[in-house]
Amino acid sequence: MKSVGLFALLLCFTSLVGCGGKKDANTELQRAAAAMAQPDPSPTAPATEPVQPASPTIQTAPATTPAQEMSQAMTAYKAGDLDDAVRRLQKLRATPVLSAEKRMAVNDATAAVMSEIYALADKGDARAIQAVKLYEEMQTHHK
Repeated sequence: MKSVGLFALLLCFTSLVGCGGKKDANTELQRAAAAMAQPDPSPTAPATEPVQPASPTIQTAPATTPAQEMSQAMTAYKAGDLDDAVRRLQKLRATPVLSAEKRMAVNDATAAVMSEIYALADKGDARAIQAVKLYEEMQTHHK
Protein backbone atom coordinates (compact mmCIF):
# COMPACT_ATOMS: atom_id res chain seq x y z
CA MET A 1 0.00 0.00 0.00
CA LYS A 2 1.76 3.14 -1.19
CA SER A 3 -0.49 5.48 0.76
CA VAL A 4 0.53 4.02 4.14
CA GLY A 5 3.53 6.35 4.47
CA LEU A 6 1.48 9.38 3.49
CA PHE A 7 -1.30 8.36 5.86
CA ALA A 8 1.17 7.87 8.74
CA LEU A 9 2.61 11.32 8.07
CA LEU A 10 -0.87 12.83 7.98
CA LEU A 11 -1.72 11.15 11.29
CA CYS A 12 1.39 12.63 12.87
CA PHE A 13 0.33 16.13 11.93
CA THR A 14 -3.28 15.74 12.99
CA SER A 15 -2.65 14.03 16.30
CA LEU A 16 -2.10 16.21 19.34
CA VAL A 17 0.61 13.97 20.72
CA GLY A 18 2.43 13.53 17.43
CA CYS A 19 4.44 10.43 16.58
CA GLY A 20 5.76 9.90 20.09
CA GLY A 21 4.95 6.21 19.92
CA LYS A 22 2.54 3.71 18.52
CA LYS A 23 -0.91 4.07 20.02
CA ASP A 24 -2.96 0.99 20.83
CA ALA A 25 -6.33 1.19 19.09
CA ASN A 26 -8.25 -0.45 21.93
CA THR A 27 -6.74 1.93 24.49
CA GLU A 28 -7.47 4.97 22.34
CA LEU A 29 -11.04 3.80 21.69
CA GLN A 30 -11.57 3.38 25.44
CA ARG A 31 -10.16 6.86 26.11
CA ALA A 32 -12.44 8.33 23.46
CA ALA A 33 -15.45 6.48 24.87
CA ALA A 34 -14.65 7.85 28.33
CA ALA A 35 -14.33 11.38 26.90
CA MET A 36 -17.64 11.01 25.07
CA ALA A 37 -19.34 9.93 28.29
CA GLN A 38 -18.36 13.16 30.01
CA PRO A 39 -21.02 15.87 29.97
CA ASP A 40 -20.24 18.98 27.98
CA PRO A 41 -20.08 22.17 29.96
CA SER A 42 -23.34 23.87 29.11
CA PRO A 43 -23.44 27.62 28.70
CA THR A 44 -25.81 29.33 31.07
CA ALA A 45 -29.06 30.17 29.32
CA PRO A 46 -30.72 33.51 29.95
CA ALA A 47 -33.46 33.25 32.56
CA THR A 48 -35.92 35.14 30.34
CA GLU A 49 -35.93 32.40 27.67
CA PRO A 50 -38.72 29.88 28.34
CA VAL A 51 -38.06 26.24 27.54
CA GLN A 52 -40.50 24.84 25.00
CA PRO A 53 -41.69 21.31 25.86
CA ALA A 54 -41.54 18.77 23.08
CA SER A 55 -44.79 18.05 21.32
CA PRO A 56 -46.19 14.75 22.63
CA THR A 57 -47.79 13.91 19.28
CA ILE A 58 -44.55 13.79 17.28
CA GLN A 59 -42.50 10.69 17.85
CA THR A 60 -39.13 10.34 16.24
CA ALA A 61 -36.50 7.67 16.59
CA PRO A 62 -33.91 8.73 19.13
CA ALA A 63 -30.72 9.93 17.52
CA THR A 64 -27.54 8.09 18.35
CA THR A 65 -25.49 10.16 20.76
CA PRO A 66 -21.75 10.58 20.20
CA ALA A 67 -21.14 8.40 23.27
CA GLN A 68 -23.32 5.62 21.84
CA GLU A 69 -21.67 5.94 18.42
CA MET A 70 -18.19 5.66 20.00
CA SER A 71 -19.28 2.64 22.03
CA GLN A 72 -20.63 0.98 18.88
CA ALA A 73 -17.43 1.81 16.97
CA MET A 74 -15.36 0.21 19.74
CA THR A 75 -17.59 -2.87 19.77
CA ALA A 76 -17.37 -3.17 15.98
CA TYR A 77 -13.58 -2.84 16.03
CA LYS A 78 -13.17 -5.44 18.76
CA ALA A 79 -15.50 -7.81 16.87
CA GLY A 80 -13.42 -7.43 13.72
CA ASP A 81 -16.08 -5.50 11.82
CA LEU A 82 -13.55 -2.99 10.53
CA ASP A 83 -15.85 -1.41 7.92
CA ASP A 84 -18.47 -0.60 10.57
CA ALA A 85 -15.82 0.77 12.94
CA VAL A 86 -14.43 3.01 10.17
CA ARG A 87 -17.92 4.27 9.23
CA ARG A 88 -18.79 5.10 12.83
CA LEU A 89 -15.48 6.85 13.52
CA GLN A 90 -15.85 8.90 10.35
CA LYS A 91 -19.40 9.82 11.37
CA LEU A 92 -18.09 10.97 14.74
CA ARG A 93 -15.30 12.98 13.12
CA ALA A 94 -17.94 14.75 11.02
CA THR A 95 -20.05 15.64 14.06
CA PRO A 96 -20.01 19.45 14.23
CA VAL A 97 -20.94 19.86 17.90
CA LEU A 98 -18.12 17.99 19.66
CA SER A 99 -16.07 19.81 22.27
CA ALA A 100 -12.37 20.23 21.54
CA GLU A 101 -11.50 17.50 24.06
CA LYS A 102 -13.95 15.04 22.50
CA ARG A 103 -12.82 15.88 18.97
CA MET A 104 -9.18 15.24 19.93
CA ALA A 105 -10.17 11.92 21.53
CA VAL A 106 -12.04 10.88 18.37
CA ASN A 107 -9.11 11.90 16.17
CA ASP A 108 -6.63 10.01 18.37
CA ALA A 109 -8.84 6.91 18.35
CA THR A 110 -9.30 7.12 14.58
CA ALA A 111 -5.55 7.52 14.06
CA ALA A 112 -4.76 4.49 16.24
CA VAL A 113 -7.45 2.33 14.61
CA MET A 114 -6.42 3.30 11.10
CA SER A 115 -2.76 2.71 11.91
CA GLU A 116 -3.57 -0.84 12.97
CA ILE A 117 -5.89 -1.37 9.99
CA TYR A 118 -3.18 -0.18 7.58
CA ALA A 119 -0.68 -2.55 9.23
CA LEU A 120 -3.13 -5.44 8.80
CA ALA A 121 -3.78 -4.44 5.19
CA ASP A 122 -0.04 -4.46 4.49
CA LYS A 123 -0.01 -8.07 5.70
CA GLY A 124 -2.78 -8.96 3.24
CA ASP A 125 -5.79 -9.04 5.61
CA ALA A 126 -8.82 -8.83 3.30
CA ARG A 127 -11.06 -7.14 5.90
CA ALA A 128 -8.42 -4.51 6.53
CA ILE A 129 -7.86 -3.91 2.81
CA GLN A 130 -11.61 -3.35 2.41
CA ALA A 131 -11.67 -1.01 5.43
CA VAL A 132 -8.76 0.99 3.96
CA LYS A 133 -10.65 1.36 0.68
CA LEU A 134 -13.75 2.50 2.56
CA TYR A 135 -11.78 4.97 4.67
CA GLU A 136 -9.99 6.46 1.68
CA GLU A 137 -13.26 6.71 -0.24
CA MET A 138 -14.92 8.46 2.70
CA GLN A 139 -11.97 10.84 2.98
CA THR A 140 -12.16 11.65 -0.73
CA HIS A 141 -15.90 12.22 -0.77
CA HIS A 142 -15.95 14.15 2.52
CA LYS A 143 -14.18 17.12 0.97
